[in-house]
Amino acid sequence: MKLLNRSAITLLAKAPFAQWIATLPEGDELNQPTSLEELRREGNIYLISEVEQESDFIKVLSVQWDDLWTNELAAWDEFEDYWPENRSLKGFQEWFDITYQVMAFDVSPEPLLVATLD
Repeated sequence: MKLLNRSAITLLAKAPFAQWIATLPEGDELNQPTSLEELRREGNIYLISEVEQESDFIKVLSVQWDDLWTNELAAWDEFEDYWPENRSLKGFQEWFDITYQVMAFDVSPEPLLVATLD
């Protein structure tokens, strides 16, 4: 087991995100109808620089919220055709439950694979 020099932010969908997904055209496997319950079974975890206290998470979130939201939206609409126009930190917080993890551990014996998603 290895302690990573990272903290984490976890996002779980709220109703507005599920409602937005429901408005997307059904054209491929990604845009199939899904319920809020299905979306909340598994959220996304974002590793961030290591922090020591909750106020540090607030600082990170105030800078990174748009990157996180962009990634969540792109998973459903990669060409930005149906993205909400007026995104804000407040709107982000209305679309996602956000939890914070100070420490992150790697229990896998496999080396970490790093793939840039730009």
